[in-house]
Amino acid sequence: MTKTPLLDTVTDPSEIRDFSLDQLKQLAEEVRTETVDTVSITGGHLGASLGVVELTVALHHVFDTPRDRLIWDVSHQAYPHKILTGRRDRIRTLRQGGGLSGFTKRTESEYDPFGAAHSSTSISAGLGMAVARDLSGGSNNVISVIGDGAMSAGMAYEAMNNAGSMDSRLVVILNDNDMSIAPAVGAMSAYLSRLISSKPYRSIRHFAKEMASKFPRRLEMTARRAEEYARGILTGGTLFEELGFFYVGPIDGHNIEHLLPVLKNLRDSDEQGPVLLHIVTEKGHGYKPAENAADKYHGVSKFDVVTGEQAKPIPNAPSYTSVFAKALIKEAEKDDKIVGVTAAMPSGTGLDKFNDAFPDRCFDVGIAEQHAVTFAAGLATEGYRPFVAIYSTFLQRAYDQIVHDVAIQKLPVRFAIDRAGLVGADGATHAGSYDVTYLACLPDFVVMAAADEAELVHMVATAAAIDDRPSAFRYPRGEGTGVDLPEQGVPLEIGKGRILREGSTVAILNLGTRLAESLVAAEELAARGLSTTVADARFAKPLDQELVLRLAREHEVLITVEEGSVGGFGSHVMQLLAENGVFDSGLKIRPLILPDVFIDHDKPDLQYQQAGLVSADIVATALTALGQDEPVVEDARPARA
Repeated sequence: MTKTPLLDTVTDPSEIRDFSLDQLKQLAEEVRTETVDTVSITGGHLGASLGVVELTVALHHVFDTPRDRLIWDVSHQAYPHKILTGRRDRIRTLRQGGGLSGFTKRTESEYDPFGAAHSSTSISAGLGMAVARDLSGGSNNVISVIGDGAMSAGMAYEAMNNAGSMDSRLVVILNDNDMSIAPAVGAMSAYLSRLISSKPYRSIRHFAKEMASKFPRRLEMTARRAEEYARGILTGGTLFEELGFFYVGPIDGHNIEHLLPVLKNLRDSDEQGPVLLHIVTEKGHGYKPAENAADKYHGVSKFDVVTGEQAKPIPNAPSYTSVFAKALIKEAEKDDKIVGVTAAMPSGTGLDKFNDAFPDRCFDVGIAEQHAVTFAAGLATEGYRPFVAIYSTFLQRAYDQIVHDVAIQKLPVRFAIDRAGLVGADGATHAGSYDVTYLACLPDFVVMAAADEAELVHMVATAAAIDDRPSAFRYPRGEGTGVDLPEQGVPLEIGKGRILREGSTVAILNLGTRLAESLVAAEELAARGLSTTVADARFAKPLDQELVLRLAREHEVLITVEEGSVGGFGSHVMQLLAENGVFDSGLKIRPLILPDVFIDHDKPDLQYQQAGLVSADIVATALTALGQDEPVVEDARPARA
């Protein structure tokens, strides 16, 4: 017997528009069951999705999606939305190669009007859609659902400030699940919310405002303030009213009986301007293992549905993130000026461990990367040594601050860039493809890339020692290579690479963790009789000019290898070679980079195959450059370390 008999009859949201309240409650429970079962197989963002099951059902019941635009901020909570919008037959391909994205995606469904995976974009996008509707003479609704910490980012308030000054009708739903800003939620709050959002109340309010406008301005302002503050005392919405929103709430986001009348009131309102509906939910709601977990099962691997136990493989080597954390703690033990800064990702960046060791020297600033960078710049001006630990993909959000507040002033802020390169199931939205390109173009910026976890330890020490300019070091997601780790990091000589294998025909110049593939490629080339040098640049900036020019001078082919986009390490190498006239002598140079496409979610090793950055690609590139595709015999020197 099926566990989801009602859900089995639903293939489109239009089919639940006539459902009774009892049917909607049953549907919500079945969607929750389906979500848990799915994520137990695929892994993914479980807690946030479980927290919005009732809201998702209510929204698709009340609103005419996709004509009414429904935007999910971050969209890691959109699994129930996908189940209800014609994608249930593919839901178990979630985050798998060739399957559904773990986030909303415009090319995937007409029910996804805006793609997202970074936070705090929904209100801006929704306002844009609302204004476009008004310019076109349309009448559809636009609903932006934001929460799960996304209201800690400045962009959300920029959008609200703009929306509050306009007459465009926009519904913003604040899903308050862990921000602790909501007062008690109960029947009285639900009643007030229903009353406040109703047409009679809003009509009376409009009439009162019209009457007040006939009074002298001081009395008009006094009357309006009194009404708004009275509502603020009852509902806690004064902040949003001050931003120009009509505030409704808070109400229980898991109580469909409370949600439906309020949503219908907002749908049927003909009053202009933005409205904010404040709902209170619980991440992981309805699944006990998630409710009881510290992180509410925010992101999980495959797990046992009955016990909630996650099937995490035993690692063969420590993760790069944990290696960074331990190395930073060691440096901080020697230097009390070292502080850690992160933007709502303490566990993801390893700074939770740093916080355990130095709680007074670790700062989580919320989802506010721009602020994090300038906050660190302020620390640096006062002689502190800040390490800003942010994923490559999220650091993009703070680029102006990196340039204006750090680089121009040559402040010694140190950027620990996690998730460099391709990241697997999170796909293109989270890929760390661009950091070398956007950092190495900045004057006096030191940019490093660790080839393995031992190198990462040394780069942490190097960054700690650099005190006259900004620096950055990048490292990937996942496990290291299993090399022996040094007890203590030793600062590297700035701008100096290393040679791991000497040859005479082909030179492979690597930056980052493709070094292992480069060494395999060298072995394969040697088997074909082609003597091959392998060098690890360590630094994208400043370049080891002596090393680069030597490799170019002593080899027929120079191949650069990096886990980054065009304009990065290879481009800087070629600029150096061009400035020194090396191309005039006929050097064959081939840069291997990430291709000029957004690579979809898949297993990382398959992503790198797709990108053309595995050993076979390096070998093929060398052979093509030499005009060879068959094994040749050459007097090759024996390889040596």
